[in-house]
Amino acid sequence: MTETPHFIKSGPVPVLRDWRSLPNRELTRAERSMKFCEMYLHVADSDGKSSRFKLEWFQEFFFYAAFDNPHLTRKAIFSVSRKNGKSTLISAILLCFLVGPEAKLNAQIVSGAMSREQASIIFKQASQMVNLSPELRGLVKIIPSKKTLVGLPLGTEYKALASDGSTTVGLDPQLILCDEVGQVIGSESDFISALTTSQGARKNPLIIFLSTQAPTDNDYLSREIDDAISSQDPKVVCHLYAADEDCDLLDEEQWKKANPALGVFRSEEDLRNIIEEAQRMPSKENSVKNYYLNQRVNTTSPFVSRTVWEENGGKPAPIKGKKVFAGLDLSAVADLTALVLVSEDGDVDCTFWLPKDGLREKSKSDRVPYDQWEKEGWLQTTPGAAIEYEYIAHQLRHVFNICDVQQLNFDRFAMKFLKPWLTKAGFTDQELEKFNDFGQGFGSMGTALRDLEAKLLQRALKHGMNPVLTMCAGNAVTETDAAGNRKFTKKKSTGRIDGMVSLAMAVDALARYEQEPEREYKVFFV
Repeated sequence: MTETPHFIKSGPVPVLRDWRSLPNRELTRAERSMKFCEMYLHVADSDGKSSRFKLEWFQEFFFYAAFDNPHLTRKAIFSVSRKNGKSTLISAILLCFLVGPEAKLNAQIVSGAMSREQASIIFKQASQMVNLSPELRGLVKIIPSKKTLVGLPLGTEYKALASDGSTTVGLDPQLILCDEVGQVIGSESDFISALTTSQGARKNPLIIFLSTQAPTDNDYLSREIDDAISSQDPKVVCHLYAADEDCDLLDEEQWKKANPALGVFRSEEDLRNIIEEAQRMPSKENSVKNYYLNQRVNTTSPFVSRTVWEENGGKPAPIKGKKVFAGLDLSAVADLTALVLVSEDGDVDCTFWLPKDGLREKSKSDRVPYDQWEKEGWLQTTPGAAIEYEYIAHQLRHVFNICDVQQLNFDRFAMKFLKPWLTKAGFTDQELEKFNDFGQGFGSMGTALRDLEAKLLQRALKHGMNPVLTMCAGNAVTETDAAGNRKFTKKKSTGRIDGMVSLAMAVDALARYEQEPEREYKVFFV
């Protein structure tokens, strides 16, 4: 093969061989495992009929990349749309390590899933493969009550674990299979971290992630995929089958990119019905893009689509000396505080604050890399364990010193605590008049969201893809009242939206300035 296939994002580029016709002595490590799968594993179809397991080309590619890597793979990622045989592939790999060519004396294999139900799927699939195989029935002991399989010849053991109920204490797994990691919300997972750290005593341990993509860039799997692509670590394999961004939903070539089993064991008719329904019902579009085209799309349909947000992601010009319009969302004691400035030219300047103490714990609880953003300069911290309004007042003083602030809209919450510090910081009465109490209900926010939406659709903003603001944009969803007015709500989202609230208030101030009629000056000669 002269060029890298589009789905291989990191790791070696395998060359498929006609390994089925080769004698055992000439087989590679990957080929020995593939031969074991096709000789001894059986699968049941939807009618309950049993047939021998046959590897498809994309599964062979993964075996070659994961097992024949000259650098010895330590992490492998296989991301594909739903109903493309992911569970079957996981089960086949674990049986290779339980009683196949990869089995080692007393080795442990675990699969990790985000729920008990998901964990049971892999156990049931592997158990079924064992029961359907005359050769394996006598070699594997199945313990349903513990979701455990024991390989009798070498004392190997497989356990199915779930993040919501199982413990990782005492584990020392040679192989970890993480199923549907895309369900992990946020950038960290204590469960997966506990699994991976348990491999410390193993020589050449392997962890494999098999999942559809996560909804957002900040989620655990997205960060793993992005790191694999950017680092090009030779010990990391990443095979990502996904449709192109902004593709036509009815483009069948894009279906094939995300569904390599299409027309084999992935029903083309079923996929067509699902996608055509999404065309008729836009509310289902994001779910279909995520689950069936394997795109990184938030299924909760945020206020602004990822595409539109990126179209406004140009680099903003410095705001020093310019007329600016501001939105300030003050937080509770330990939450995110956001100040967003927008210039007449649409340049967006953001400042975000969190308390310094407990930042690491806040990152874990919110599942957001606040600590990393602080190191990179995207996030500022205030001293202590709570937001210090004195510190924010001095920051606002600096903004008023370097910019021509026309108006600052603020959420009235906590403003009574900030105002004394503004006076102490030297704000004059004239400057304080520029602070405007902005309601967060349907009335005020409805107008602000219409103006913000118009700016975004006109590509009139330049926010530079600030990661904190981008996180807020991905979390911001709206609710609508009987009159059709909208406001941001967190009912459908657990993430922070403070930056988008501030951006909406800033754009509202800008829009009102732009809509003011030009003053007419008349000259009288006496």
